[in-house]
Amino acid sequence: MSSLEPDLSERQRQILRAVVERFIASGAPVGSKHIAGSEGIDFAPSTVRYELARLEELGYLTHPHTSAGRVPTDRGYRYYVDRVLPRDPSRLPAPPPAIQQALELGEMRREVDAALRSLAEVVSQVTSLLGVVTAPAPQAATVRHVEVLLLQPELVMVVVIASTGAVSKRIFAFEHAVDPGLVDWAKAVFNERVTGMSPGTRAEARLLDPTMSPREQAFLRILAPAVTEAEGGGAEAFYVGGRARFVADARTDLAAIDRLMAQLEDRYALLAMLRGALSRHEVYLHIGEELNPGLEGVSMVAANYGVARRNLGTISLFGPTRMDYALAIATVREAAGALSRYLEGVYE
Repeated sequence: MSSLEPDLSERQRQILRAVVERFIASGAPVGSKHIAGSEGIDFAPSTVRYELARLEELGYLTHPHTSAGRVPTDRGYRYYVDRVLPRDPSRLPAPPPAIQQALELGEMRREVDAALRSLAEVVSQVTSLLGVVTAPAPQAATVRHVEVLLLQPELVMVVVIASTGAVSKRIFAFEHAVDPGLVDWAKAVFNERVTGMSPGTRAEARLLDPTMSPREQAFLRILAPAVTEAEGGGAEAFYVGGRARFVADARTDLAAIDRLMAQLEDRYALLAMLRGALSRHEVYLHIGEELNPGLEGVSMVAANYGVARRNLGTISLFGPTRMDYALAIATVREAAGALSRYLEGVYE
């Protein structure tokens, strides 16, 4: 919403809030009789009717067909999340405890992608919306651990475990039997000198040391590509939770569902849309027509997660424009914070 646009009066804000929240709860157009005398609204029915008409003239409300009741427009929802909710933080529900619990499971500590998949499902269950969590880009991963194993006297395997849980393996064949002591020494050097580096980084200079013998340096040069050419976890990915719930949601237009599902199938378009706001550090929303062309009737609430000075990915919720924005905002904010805390020990 443009900062140059005149603000609504306090009375208009209260009435708009009442219409938005009642419509979200019921799905039925909201008439003046449903507002006058309700909680926080102590205006006369004639005043409420006048303000409803004025809000419609300003583009915040509309009325379907011949109904006397009003429903919010995309502009009305936008004003609600930008100007009404921030004025009354108490209207934001408490963060769902299921989010933190999803990241405290023992197995989640071993696989980042499992944590992301679980979180996408949890935020969907909490809100009854479609949850989408983008994974960190492969180049954001770091080396967590390196194993150097003697498979046969002339065969050595190097296993690189990335911070994302991705595992790459490479086998090296030698003309003569390899000294097991040299293999154990190489493992110690790898873990001492490349742990914390990004896979794919040219690490040979960091591995080699002038004090090493020519035999040791030659051995490390052969094994170095296992780290310098390792992948950080493959192509950038995202995880989706709650597809069935979203498709079954009667609040969402079937055509809008089809368009959004097509967007999910076009993973590059979806990632581009979410990546476009990766530099932001607050909850952000796209409502109805603000989303990509063809996604009218759908809204997105999202927040970025990451570590100090670096965003790694996005947690987002998609659903009908008639969604519970307060719950969606609280959910993605808590999920992003919990996931950021979880990843501090992985990426730092």
